Parts: sequence; C-alpha cells; structure tokens
Amino acid sequence: MQLCNNKVADNGTSAQPLQEGKSMVDSLIKVVACYRHLASCVGGCTDSSSLRLDLRQTRERAQALALSCRNHLTARLRDKNLPEDRRKETELLWVAFSSCLELLHADMCKVFSMVKHFSLAGNSTMVNTGIQGGTTEVAARALSLPDLQESNDSTQTSNMESQEQSQLEQEIAQVDRTLEDMELKVNVLRWTVEAQGPQYADPISSDSASLALLSIDEEAAERFCDRSQMFMAMMLCGVAMFAVVLSVCVVFLA
Repeated sequence: MQLCNNKVADNGTSAQPLQEGKSMVDSLIKVVACYRHLASCVGGCTDSSSLRLDLRQTRERAQALALSCRNHLTARLRDKNLPEDRRKETELLWVAFSSCLELLHADMCKVFSMVKHFSLAGNSTMVNTGIQGGTTEVAARALSLPDLQESNDSTQTSNMESQEQSQLEQEIAQVDRTLEDMELKVNVLRWTVEAQGPQYADPISSDSASLALLSIDEEAAERFCDRSQMFMAMMLCGVAMFAVVLSVCVVFLA
C-alpha cells in the first residue's frame, strides 16, 4: 500500500499564493516609486504634457496593482485556516502594501496641488531645477513596457487640464476610501508586526581579537602617560633652574 505525503503538497500549495503576493507588492512598490519620481518634476523645467501623460499612466497602473494586492491579501488574512507562520509573512506584506498605498495617496495630493499652481495651459513660469532629460524612460521601466510614446501634442487647453484635475480628485477620493475599507476588513496593527529578514551584519570578531585590541590600547595609553610625565618633569626642572638663576642675579646685582 502506497503512502501519500499530503503535507508536502499542502505546503507547496500554501507557499504559491504567498509568492504571488510578494510579487504583486514588489511591483506596486516599484510603480509607486516611479510615480514619486515623476511627481517631483511637476512645476520644474522638465514639466510638459508628456510628463502629465506619464503621471496618469503610472497612476492608473498603481491603482490596478493596488486593487489586486488588496483582494489577494484580504482573502489570505481572512482565511482562518492559514498557518501562523504564513499569517505573519502575509501581515508583513499587508503593512508594506498599506504603507505604499499611503505614499501613493500623498503623492497624488501633491500632484493635484502643484498642477493648480503650475498650469501648462496658462503658460505658468516653471522652476528651473537644473534637471535635464525626459521622464518617459523611467515610466516605461516601471510599467514594464518596452517604450512609451511621447505626447505629440505639446499644447494643453485649460478644459483638458480641468478634466484631468477632476479625474485626479476622484482617484484621490477612491484611494482614500480604499485605505478606510482596508482598516475595516483587516485589523492588522502595524506596531505589532515584527520585521523578519537578515539583521544588520555585525563586524566579524573573536574573543582573542578583542583581547588583542584591548592590550594594544592599554600599551598605547601607558606610553602616552609616560611621555606626559617626562614632559611635566622637564618643565618643572626648567622652571626651578630659571628661579635659581634669577635669584643669584638679584643677589649679585644688589
């Protein structure tokens, strides 16, 4: 009679969704980092209609990834049969995901505010930040696309800008609602989640090496003390000789 090792199969099955969650969170982190880089260029000398297009495409990609991450991690954390070690790793992913989503929300609010002050349609004066080059290549790498076509239309009307601002405002509200909904569905306290991974590497040392370093320090300190004592003795002898010579001169001159 053959025996089947179902435990190994179960572990492999439970590990696969965890790897999928890690991949999705890593992708979201890269896209949000790209959006932050693009957001820092709004109002600068590299600001253009092409940058605004890259911002919109990157933002849409980030929101799609955030939706997939939320559904995946929520289903995992609400599973009562999830093993304890898998749950801890999933909670780490949840903290990373929620923190990343908060950064995206903050950058979206920043872009919304900056676009109102630096309008392309109103020919606003941009800040000369000294940055050169375009941002299309950065957005293409973050979106995992071979290339992004730059916007051929260099002009942007005020109507187009107002529509984009209205759309961005709705997306900001949507991300805000998503953050609130996440807290209601899954109650993961961030300060209770312990980070796991390689610790900071301590310098390689042994007891003998430590003792050798200590003995070297003691010898150096002793040599320094001996030199200081000799210097002080020489100074005192010099002062005493000067006092004797001065007193003799006073007696003979008197």
